[in-house]
Amino acid sequence: MGKYLIKRFLVIIPVFLGITVLVYCMASLAPGSPIELLMSDPFATEMDIERKRQELGLDQPIIIQYLTWLGQLLKGNFGISYRTYSSVLELVASRIGPTLILTVFTTVLSLVVAIPLGTMAAYKPYSVWDYASSGLSFAGAATPNFFAAMLLIYIFSIKLKILPTGGMYDATGPHTWGVLLRHLIMPAVVLSIQQAGSFIRHMRGSMMEVLNNDFIRTARSKGLREKVVLIRHGLRNAMIPIVTQIGMNIPFLIGGAVITEQIFGWPGLGSLMVTSIQARDYPVIMGITVFVSLAVLIGNIIVDVVYTFLDPRIRY
Repeated sequence: MGKYLIKRFLVIIPVFLGITVLVYCMASLAPGSPIELLMSDPFATEMDIERKRQELGLDQPIIIQYLTWLGQLLKGNFGISYRTYSSVLELVASRIGPTLILTVFTTVLSLVVAIPLGTMAAYKPYSVWDYASSGLSFAGAATPNFFAAMLLIYIFSIKLKILPTGGMYDATGPHTWGVLLRHLIMPAVVLSIQQAGSFIRHMRGSMMEVLNNDFIRTARSKGLREKVVLIRHGLRNAMIPIVTQIGMNIPFLIGGAVITEQIFGWPGLGSLMVTSIQARDYPVIMGITVFVSLAVLIGNIIVDVVYTFLDPRIRY
Protein backbone atom coordinates (compact mmCIF):
# COMPACT_ATOMS: atom_id res chain seq x y z
CA MET A 1 0.00 0.00 0.00
CA GLY A 2 2.83 2.41 0.85
CA LYS A 3 4.56 1.95 -2.52
CA TYR A 4 1.24 2.31 -4.31
CA LEU A 5 0.48 5.61 -2.57
CA ILE A 6 3.96 6.94 -3.34
CA LYS A 7 3.46 6.12 -7.03
CA ARG A 8 0.06 7.79 -7.08
CA PHE A 9 1.41 10.96 -5.44
CA LEU A 10 4.26 11.05 -7.98
CA VAL A 11 1.73 10.83 -10.81
CA ILE A 12 -0.08 13.85 -9.35
CA ILE A 13 2.90 16.12 -10.12
CA PRO A 14 2.78 16.03 -13.98
CA VAL A 15 -1.03 16.00 -13.98
CA PHE A 16 -1.13 19.04 -11.70
CA LEU A 17 1.38 20.89 -13.88
CA GLY A 18 -0.63 20.04 -16.99
CA ILE A 19 -3.83 21.40 -15.42
CA THR A 20 -2.19 24.67 -14.37
CA VAL A 21 -0.59 25.17 -17.80
CA LEU A 22 -3.92 24.69 -19.59
CA VAL A 23 -5.85 26.97 -17.22
CA TYR A 24 -3.17 29.69 -17.31
CA CYS A 25 -3.04 29.67 -21.12
CA MET A 26 -6.83 29.71 -21.51
CA ALA A 27 -7.19 32.54 -19.00
CA SER A 28 -4.44 34.59 -20.67
CA LEU A 29 -5.78 34.03 -24.20
CA ALA A 30 -9.38 34.90 -23.28
CA PRO A 31 -10.70 38.19 -24.72
CA GLY A 32 -10.13 41.20 -22.51
CA SER A 33 -7.32 42.16 -20.19
CA PRO A 34 -7.10 43.09 -16.52
CA ILE A 35 -5.42 46.33 -17.62
CA GLU A 36 -8.63 47.43 -19.36
CA LEU A 37 -10.57 46.97 -16.12
CA LEU A 38 -7.93 48.36 -13.79
CA MET A 39 -7.20 51.43 -15.90
CA SER A 40 -10.82 52.49 -16.36
CA ASP A 41 -9.87 56.13 -15.72
CA PRO A 42 -10.68 58.02 -18.96
CA PHE A 43 -7.72 60.33 -18.31
CA ALA A 44 -5.18 57.49 -18.17
CA THR A 45 -2.50 57.84 -20.83
CA GLU A 46 -0.86 55.12 -22.88
CA MET A 47 2.25 55.57 -20.72
CA ASP A 48 0.21 54.90 -17.57
CA ILE A 49 -1.31 51.77 -19.10
CA GLU A 50 2.09 50.47 -20.25
CA ARG A 51 3.61 51.18 -16.82
CA LYS A 52 0.81 49.18 -15.17
CA ARG A 53 1.28 46.33 -17.65
CA GLN A 54 5.00 46.15 -16.84
CA GLU A 55 4.27 46.36 -13.11
CA LEU A 56 2.01 43.28 -13.33
CA GLY A 57 4.38 41.45 -15.69
CA LEU A 58 1.74 41.23 -18.42
CA ASP A 59 4.20 42.54 -21.03
CA GLN A 60 6.06 39.22 -20.91
CA PRO A 61 5.25 36.17 -23.10
CA ILE A 62 2.70 33.77 -21.62
CA ILE A 63 5.28 31.05 -20.94
CA ILE A 64 7.45 33.50 -18.98
CA GLN A 65 4.40 34.69 -17.01
CA TYR A 66 3.51 31.08 -16.19
CA LEU A 67 7.04 30.15 -15.11
CA THR A 68 7.20 33.27 -12.93
CA TRP A 69 3.88 32.33 -11.31
CA LEU A 70 4.99 28.71 -10.83
CA GLY A 71 8.27 29.81 -9.26
CA GLN A 72 6.40 32.00 -6.78
CA LEU A 73 3.94 29.15 -6.07
CA LEU A 74 6.79 26.78 -5.18
CA LYS A 75 7.92 29.37 -2.64
CA GLY A 76 4.43 29.43 -1.11
CA ASN A 77 3.52 32.79 -2.65
CA PHE A 78 0.13 32.68 -4.42
CA GLY A 79 0.38 36.32 -5.48
CA ILE A 80 -1.79 39.39 -5.02
CA SER A 81 -5.27 39.88 -6.46
CA TYR A 82 -5.43 42.40 -9.30
CA ARG A 83 -8.94 43.37 -8.23
CA THR A 84 -8.71 43.75 -4.44
CA TYR A 85 -4.91 43.96 -3.94
CA SER A 86 -5.24 41.37 -1.14
CA SER A 87 -3.37 38.10 -0.69
CA VAL A 88 -4.71 35.37 -3.00
CA LEU A 89 -4.00 32.72 -0.35
CA GLU A 90 -6.07 34.55 2.26
CA LEU A 91 -8.82 35.31 -0.27
CA VAL A 92 -9.14 31.69 -1.42
CA ALA A 93 -8.74 30.26 2.09
CA SER A 94 -11.68 32.36 3.30
CA ARG A 95 -13.89 30.75 0.63
CA ILE A 96 -12.83 27.11 1.05
CA GLY A 97 -14.88 26.55 4.20
CA PRO A 98 -18.28 27.49 2.69
CA THR A 99 -17.58 25.41 -0.42
CA LEU A 100 -16.55 22.37 1.64
CA ILE A 101 -19.68 22.70 3.79
CA LEU A 102 -21.86 22.83 0.68
CA THR A 103 -20.18 19.97 -1.20
CA VAL A 104 -19.92 17.61 1.78
CA PHE A 105 -23.54 18.23 2.82
CA THR A 106 -24.64 17.71 -0.80
CA THR A 107 -22.77 14.41 -1.12
CA VAL A 108 -24.13 13.09 2.19
CA LEU A 109 -27.68 14.12 1.25
CA SER A 110 -27.32 12.43 -2.16
CA LEU A 111 -26.11 9.18 -0.59
CA VAL A 112 -28.83 9.19 2.08
CA VAL A 113 -31.43 9.35 -0.71
CA ALA A 114 -29.73 7.18 -3.33
CA ILE A 115 -28.53 4.18 -1.31
CA PRO A 116 -31.95 3.13 0.12
CA LEU A 117 -33.80 3.82 -3.16
CA GLY A 118 -31.20 2.05 -5.31
CA THR A 119 -31.03 -0.91 -2.93
CA MET A 120 -34.81 -1.36 -2.80
CA ALA A 121 -35.07 -1.00 -6.57
CA ALA A 122 -32.53 -3.82 -7.00
CA TYR A 123 -34.05 -5.99 -4.27
CA LYS A 124 -37.54 -5.67 -5.78
CA PRO A 125 -36.99 -5.17 -9.54
CA TYR A 126 -39.92 -4.05 -11.70
CA SER A 127 -41.91 -3.12 -8.60
CA VAL A 128 -43.33 0.23 -7.54
CA TRP A 129 -40.01 0.92 -5.74
CA ASP A 130 -38.09 0.26 -8.95
CA TYR A 131 -40.27 2.40 -11.20
CA ALA A 132 -40.42 5.24 -8.66
CA SER A 133 -36.66 5.33 -8.11
CA SER A 134 -35.95 5.08 -11.85
CA GLY A 135 -38.34 7.94 -12.58
CA LEU A 136 -36.78 10.05 -9.83
CA SER A 137 -33.32 9.21 -11.13
CA PHE A 138 -34.03 10.27 -14.72
CA ALA A 139 -35.92 13.39 -13.62
CA GLY A 140 -33.03 14.43 -11.39
CA ALA A 141 -30.40 13.82 -14.06
CA ALA A 142 -32.37 15.87 -16.61
CA THR A 143 -33.08 18.88 -14.36
CA PRO A 144 -30.68 21.83 -14.88
CA ASN A 145 -29.24 23.36 -11.72
CA PHE A 146 -30.39 26.89 -12.50
CA PHE A 147 -33.98 25.76 -13.17
CA ALA A 148 -34.17 23.78 -9.92
CA ALA A 149 -32.68 26.74 -8.03
CA MET A 150 -35.19 29.23 -9.43
CA LEU A 151 -38.09 26.84 -8.76
CA LEU A 152 -37.07 26.29 -5.13
CA ILE A 153 -36.59 30.01 -4.54
CA TYR A 154 -40.04 30.72 -5.99
CA ILE A 155 -41.77 28.04 -3.89
CA PHE A 156 -39.97 28.18 -0.53
CA SER A 157 -38.79 31.79 -0.42
CA ILE A 158 -41.31 33.83 -2.37
CA LYS A 159 -44.54 31.88 -1.88
CA LEU A 160 -44.10 30.01 1.40
CA LYS A 161 -41.52 32.42 2.89
CA ILE A 162 -39.95 29.69 5.03
CA LEU A 163 -36.38 29.69 3.62
CA PRO A 164 -34.00 32.58 2.84
CA THR A 165 -33.28 33.41 -0.80
CA GLY A 166 -29.51 33.43 -0.43
CA GLY A 167 -26.39 34.04 1.58
CA MET A 168 -24.78 31.90 4.24
CA TYR A 169 -26.19 33.74 7.28
CA ASP A 170 -28.79 36.40 7.94
CA ALA A 171 -27.69 40.00 7.40
CA THR A 172 -28.36 40.65 11.08
CA GLY A 173 -28.43 38.23 13.97
CA PRO A 174 -26.18 35.47 15.33
CA HIS A 175 -24.20 33.10 13.11
CA THR A 176 -25.53 29.83 14.55
CA TRP A 177 -25.66 26.31 13.08
CA GLY A 178 -29.46 26.60 12.83
CA VAL A 179 -29.22 29.73 10.70
CA LEU A 180 -26.53 28.12 8.55
CA LEU A 181 -28.70 25.04 7.98
CA ARG A 182 -31.66 27.15 6.83
CA HIS A 183 -29.46 28.87 4.25
CA LEU A 184 -27.82 25.59 3.25
CA ILE A 185 -30.94 23.55 2.49
CA MET A 186 -31.86 24.94 -0.94
CA PRO A 187 -28.38 25.10 -2.54
CA ALA A 188 -27.57 21.61 -1.22
CA VAL A 189 -30.85 20.19 -2.55
CA VAL A 190 -30.22 21.80 -5.96
CA LEU A 191 -26.74 20.26 -6.21
CA SER A 192 -27.89 16.87 -4.89
CA ILE A 193 -30.75 16.46 -7.40
CA GLN A 194 -28.52 15.47 -10.31
CA GLN A 195 -25.98 13.68 -8.14
CA ALA A 196 -28.62 11.57 -6.38
CA GLY A 197 -30.12 10.59 -9.73
CA SER A 198 -26.76 9.30 -10.92
CA PHE A 199 -26.11 7.47 -7.64
CA ILE A 200 -29.52 5.74 -7.75
CA ARG A 201 -28.87 4.28 -11.21
CA HIS A 202 -25.41 3.06 -10.27
CA MET A 203 -26.60 1.66 -6.94
CA ARG A 204 -29.43 -0.27 -8.57
CA GLY A 205 -27.21 -1.81 -11.24
CA SER A 206 -24.43 -2.68 -8.81
CA MET A 207 -26.81 -4.16 -6.23
CA MET A 208 -28.62 -6.30 -8.80
CA GLU A 209 -25.30 -7.71 -9.98
CA VAL A 210 -24.17 -8.49 -6.42
CA LEU A 211 -27.46 -10.13 -5.42
CA ASN A 212 -27.07 -12.62 -8.28
CA ASN A 213 -23.65 -13.82 -7.09
CA ASP A 214 -23.00 -17.23 -5.55
CA PHE A 215 -21.91 -15.90 -2.16
CA ILE A 216 -25.35 -14.29 -1.69
CA ARG A 217 -27.05 -17.62 -2.38
CA THR A 218 -24.63 -19.29 0.02
CA ALA A 219 -25.41 -16.74 2.75
CA ARG A 220 -29.12 -17.33 2.29
CA SER A 221 -28.69 -21.11 2.37
CA LYS A 222 -26.97 -20.77 5.76
CA GLY A 223 -30.21 -19.39 7.14
CA LEU A 224 -29.01 -15.81 7.63
CA ARG A 225 -31.71 -13.21 7.93
CA GLU A 226 -32.52 -11.38 4.72
CA LYS A 227 -31.61 -8.05 6.33
CA VAL A 228 -28.14 -9.36 7.20
CA VAL A 229 -27.65 -10.77 3.70
CA LEU A 230 -28.77 -7.54 2.10
CA ILE A 231 -26.73 -5.14 4.24
CA ARG A 232 -23.64 -7.04 5.36
CA HIS A 233 -23.00 -9.10 2.22
CA GLY A 234 -24.80 -7.22 -0.53
CA LEU A 235 -24.50 -3.53 0.30
CA ARG A 236 -20.81 -3.59 1.16
CA ASN A 237 -19.84 -5.12 -2.18
CA ALA A 238 -22.28 -2.97 -4.13
CA MET A 239 -20.76 0.24 -2.69
CA ILE A 240 -17.53 -0.04 -4.72
CA PRO A 241 -19.01 1.49 -7.92
CA ILE A 242 -20.67 4.19 -5.81
CA VAL A 243 -17.33 5.12 -4.25
CA THR A 244 -15.90 5.35 -7.77
CA GLN A 245 -18.78 7.59 -8.78
CA ILE A 246 -18.18 9.87 -5.80
CA GLY A 247 -14.56 10.34 -6.89
CA MET A 248 -15.60 11.06 -10.48
CA ASN A 249 -18.31 13.51 -9.35
CA ILE A 250 -15.95 15.77 -7.38
CA PRO A 251 -15.07 18.05 -10.34
CA PHE A 252 -18.67 18.08 -11.60
CA LEU A 253 -19.93 18.91 -8.10
CA ILE A 254 -17.53 21.85 -7.87
CA GLY A 255 -18.47 22.94 -11.41
CA GLY A 256 -22.17 22.84 -10.53
CA ALA A 257 -21.44 24.81 -7.38
CA VAL A 258 -20.23 27.72 -9.53
CA ILE A 259 -23.75 28.34 -10.88
CA THR A 260 -25.53 27.42 -7.65
CA GLU A 261 -23.34 29.66 -5.50
CA GLN A 262 -23.98 32.58 -7.84
CA ILE A 263 -27.75 32.12 -7.72
CA PHE A 264 -27.93 31.72 -3.94
CA GLY A 265 -25.17 34.21 -3.11
CA TRP A 266 -23.21 31.48 -1.32
CA PRO A 267 -19.74 32.88 -0.44
CA GLY A 268 -17.72 29.96 -1.77
CA LEU A 269 -15.05 29.32 -4.39
CA GLY A 270 -17.62 29.15 -7.19
CA SER A 271 -18.84 32.71 -6.80
CA LEU A 272 -15.26 33.91 -6.33
CA MET A 273 -14.23 32.15 -9.55
CA VAL A 274 -17.00 33.85 -11.55
CA THR A 275 -16.07 37.28 -10.18
CA SER A 276 -12.37 36.67 -10.87
CA ILE A 277 -12.99 35.53 -14.46
CA GLN A 278 -15.10 38.60 -15.15
CA ALA A 279 -12.30 40.83 -13.79
CA ARG A 280 -9.56 38.77 -15.53
CA ASP A 281 -7.97 38.39 -12.09
CA TYR A 282 -5.35 35.80 -13.13
CA PRO A 283 -3.71 35.26 -9.71
CA VAL A 284 -7.05 34.43 -8.07
CA ILE A 285 -8.10 32.20 -10.98
CA MET A 286 -4.87 30.24 -10.64
CA GLY A 287 -5.15 30.12 -6.86
CA ILE A 288 -8.61 28.54 -7.11
CA THR A 289 -7.29 26.17 -9.79
CA VAL A 290 -4.53 24.98 -7.46
CA PHE A 291 -6.90 24.19 -4.61
CA VAL A 292 -9.60 22.59 -6.76
CA SER A 293 -7.20 20.46 -8.83
CA LEU A 294 -5.39 19.21 -5.70
CA ALA A 295 -8.74 18.41 -4.09
CA VAL A 296 -9.80 16.35 -7.11
CA LEU A 297 -6.47 14.53 -7.46
CA ILE A 298 -6.12 13.74 -3.75
CA GLY A 299 -9.81 12.83 -3.58
CA ASN A 300 -9.29 10.15 -6.22
CA ILE A 301 -6.41 8.68 -4.20
CA ILE A 302 -8.62 8.58 -1.09
CA VAL A 303 -11.27 6.76 -3.15
CA ASP A 304 -8.69 4.12 -4.13
CA VAL A 305 -7.77 3.64 -0.46
CA VAL A 306 -11.44 3.24 0.49
CA TYR A 307 -11.66 0.38 -2.03
CA THR A 308 -9.33 -1.70 0.14
CA PHE A 309 -11.65 -1.41 3.13
CA LEU A 310 -14.72 -2.36 1.12
CA ASP A 311 -13.08 -5.29 -0.67
CA PRO A 312 -9.98 -6.87 0.96
CA ARG A 313 -9.14 -8.61 -2.34
CA ILE A 314 -8.14 -5.25 -3.83
CA ARG A 315 -5.54 -4.82 -1.07
CA TYR A 316 -3.58 -7.77 -2.39
